[in-house]
Amino acid sequence: MAVRAAVLPAIGSPLEITGIDLPDPGPGQVRVRLAAAGVCHSDLSLSDGTMRVPVPAVLGHEGAGTVVAVGEGVTHVAPGDGVVLNWAPSCGTCHACSLGEVWLCANALNGAADVYARTTEGADLHPGLNVAAFAEETVVSAACVLPVPQGVPLTDAALLGCAVLTGYGAVHHSAQVRPGETVAVFGVGGVGLAALQAARIAGASKIVAVDVSAEKEELARTAGATDYVIASENTAREIRALTGKQGVDVAVECAGRAVSIRAAWDSTRRGGRTTVVGIGGKDQQVTFNALEIFHWGRTLSGCVYGNSNPAEDLPILAEHVRAGRLDLSALVTERIALDGIPAAFDNMLAGKGGRALVVF
Repeated sequence: MAVRAAVLPAIGSPLEITGIDLPDPGPGQVRVRLAAAGVCHSDLSLSDGTMRVPVPAVLGHEGAGTVVAVGEGVTHVAPGDGVVLNWAPSCGTCHACSLGEVWLCANALNGAADVYARTTEGADLHPGLNVAAFAEETVVSAACVLPVPQGVPLTDAALLGCAVLTGYGAVHHSAQVRPGETVAVFGVGGVGLAALQAARIAGASKIVAVDVSAEKEELARTAGATDYVIASENTAREIRALTGKQGVDVAVECAGRAVSIRAAWDSTRRGGRTTVVGIGGKDQQVTFNALEIFHWGRTLSGCVYGNSNPAEDLPILAEHVRAGRLDLSALVTERIALDGIPAAFDNMLAGKGGRALVVF
């Protein structure tokens, strides 16, 4: 059956909106009709080669939809069920999984190398980060779908699949922000907006949002920022001035740039914690001298998928949504059709907006 999709024909090439031939689900697979898919900066990183992806591919890894059909052996979902796509399902058997660190599963992305569909001309297609959400419908491993929690609209639930799990997890799991602590969030995109809301939920006393664009201040304050700083060479100094010259307890870096990682580190107090969520290229080199590492006693850590376990965290996030503490719609700056994805990529390159949501 043919469906429309956004295909990346080659690394560095523009996406092509075209028809693809999607098979029926095989054993252990699920076919999903997408309700919505978020346009994440990671998709841009895949398209430009910052992150590796077999091509041609259908990108999109943040989505939700309705089960159309299931293959043999699938029992946890059925046709008609609403599901959230999980682009990094844990295998449960590798070393990381045995330690409970499912977000570091060594086999999570094995499915991205599979051929899951074909172009109408017969060329093999790969499913981006496992789930190929930039399409009207997709076929995924049953491990890649989780039931949509009650009380969360299907369209909004798409954001739970990456931006919210990542931003919330960076604050609650990686940085482990405590009530009364001060927080700075660098980068006010979809993940950054989720991190701002998470810091508010955690009870942070001061939440500083940092971005290169003055236009994002209203978005940031709506999400929970108490202060807004335009990124510059003086960013760390401005943040220290807002915190009694101490610096924040926690910095969450969502841009993946050497300059902002360094600024996030410099913005924390002595003994502060910096969590890096943003995905940067190999050319983004961050340097520290040995004396400052000793003197400042700060912690710098990476964060993959918010150090989250989607199966455990989705119900928690849903409870925050139902209680009004977490506003998923506040993360969305524009709702677009499938054809609008290339323009959304251009907006991300220009540093505009929070999260574009493809609504099918």
